[in-house]
Amino acid sequence: MSLKSFFAKRMAQRAKNRIEAWSSQPVATQRKVFNRLIESAKNTNFGIDHGFEHIQSVADFQSKVPVRDYEELRTYVEASVNGVPNVLWPGKPLYFAKTSGTTSGAKFIPITKESMPEHINAAKNALFMFIADTGNSRFVDGKMIFLQGSPVLKEVQGINQGRLSGIVAHYVPKYLQQNRLPSWETNCIEDWETKVNTIVDETIDQDMRLISGIPSWVQMYFEKLVTKGGKPVGTLFPNFELFVFGGVNFAPYRSKFEQLIGRKVHSVELFPASEGFFAFQDRQDRQDLLLLLDSGIFYEFIETSTFFDNNYKRLTLDEVQMNVNYVMIISTNAGLWAYNIGDTISFTCLAPFRIKVTGRIKHFISAFGEHVIAQEVERAMQSAAQQTNAVVNEFSVAPQVSPAQGLPYHEWFIDFDTLPSDMVKFQKILDQDMQDQNSYYKDLIVGQVLQSLKIKAVKKGAFDNYMASQGKLGGQNKLPRLANNRAIAAFLETHDEVLPK
Repeated sequence: MSLKSFFAKRMAQRAKNRIEAWSSQPVATQRKVFNRLIESAKNTNFGIDHGFEHIQSVADFQSKVPVRDYEELRTYVEASVNGVPNVLWPGKPLYFAKTSGTTSGAKFIPITKESMPEHINAAKNALFMFIADTGNSRFVDGKMIFLQGSPVLKEVQGINQGRLSGIVAHYVPKYLQQNRLPSWETNCIEDWETKVNTIVDETIDQDMRLISGIPSWVQMYFEKLVTKGGKPVGTLFPNFELFVFGGVNFAPYRSKFEQLIGRKVHSVELFPASEGFFAFQDRQDRQDLLLLLDSGIFYEFIETSTFFDNNYKRLTLDEVQMNVNYVMIISTNAGLWAYNIGDTISFTCLAPFRIKVTGRIKHFISAFGEHVIAQEVERAMQSAAQQTNAVVNEFSVAPQVSPAQGLPYHEWFIDFDTLPSDMVKFQKILDQDMQDQNSYYKDLIVGQVLQSLKIKAVKKGAFDNYMASQGKLGGQNKLPRLANNRAIAAFLETHDEVLPK
C-alpha cells in the first residue's frame, strides 16, 4: 500500500465518524444550521427587509420569507452582481456561478467564502465514504479525470464569474494535482468537441483510475477513446475502477457504459448544483443518496401534488414521509432564502435521511393532467431496454396534442445505440410500465383520452446537435428528458434528425 493510499484510508475513517455524528442527530443538526443562517444574515439587506431580527423559529421564518425561484429573487441577486455588499449575505460573494436557466436566461448564483468550502468538502467526503465503505483506496495512486467546464473566470465588479465546475477546478487539493487530468490548458478549451478530442489524446496512454462527469458527456469521451484506441475503455485503462457522476439518472446509460468499458466498475452518485451540494451516495449496497444536513443548508419540502396550489405546506425534516414526491426548498450560507431550486426528490430512508432525485418541477408532462415525471420515464425506459436488449444513448419525451389523425399521445424521441430486438414489444413494455407507475396516465389511456405512446428513432448525435443549437453542448448542461412543449421535437423534425420508419 502506498503512503498516499494509507493516509487516504485514515482520512476516510475520520470523515465517516464526522458524518455519522451529525446524521445520527438530524433534527438538532438542521436546527443549528438554521439558527446560524438567520443570525449571520440578520443585518443584510434581505435580512432587514424580512425581519430576521425577530425570527425565533422556523414558523416565524416561513411567515416572513415566501418561497421564491430565481426570477423572484432576481432584484437582490442583480444588486449583488453589481457590487453592492451585504445584500443576501454579509460582504460580497467570492464568485457567481453562471448557469443557463431554462426560462430565466443566464442565472448568477452567489458562492460565498462560507459556502465554497462546503462544495469542496462534500466532493471529498463522497470519495472518503467510498473508501470507508469498500476499503478500496487504490484509485488515489493513479490518474483522475474530471470532465468539467472551463476554469477561465471573468471578473465583474471585483467578483469572478464562471461555471461551477470551472470554479471548483481552482480548488483541487495539492496532493491530487499531480494525479489530475486533463491539463489546465486543455481544460480551458471552450469548444466541447475540440476539448474532448484533446482530452482523449492526453489520457489514452495514462493510468486512469477515476473518471468523473455527467454521464452523457463521459459517454462521448468513452466513444472517442474506443474509436481511437480500438479497444474497450476497461482494456485501455486496466486500473479504472471508479466512475463518479451526477446531474442525471445513470440507469438509462448503464448498459451502454458497460458495453463501452467492457466490464463493470464501481460508481458513486453525487447531487451537486451551483446552489449547493445536497447529497451523495455513501454506500455501494444502496442506490440512494445521503442528504447532507451539516453543510450550511437548511431544507424545507413541499409535496409536488400541492406545489402549484396557493395553500401548500412547507415541511421540515421531521415532518416528511417516505416515498412522497417533494419539491426541495433551500436556505443557504450563500444567501439563498426559501429558494426553489426546481429539483424534486423522495425519501427512501428516514434514519439516516436518504433521498433519490425524481426530476424537475418544471420538467414534466401534464398536457392532459397526467403529470408524468422524469423518474417514471427513466424507469420505464430501463425496463423496456433490458427486456428487448436495446441500448439507448439518450431520449426526450414530448406531448403530441394535435396529431394529424387519432387521439393525442406522448411521443418518445430516442437515440438508440442498439435497436430493440422487437420494436413493437419495446413500445408495449414502455407504455405498460408508464401505466403501471402513473395512474393518471393509465386513466387517460383507458378512458381513450390518449392513445398509447409512439416512438421516433433519431440519428446518432441528434440531441448533441440540439444542445449545440442552444449553446449548451458540454459542461454541466443536461438534455431535458421531459418537456411540456414541443421545442425539442420541433428542432429534431425540422432539422431532419428523425430517422424514417
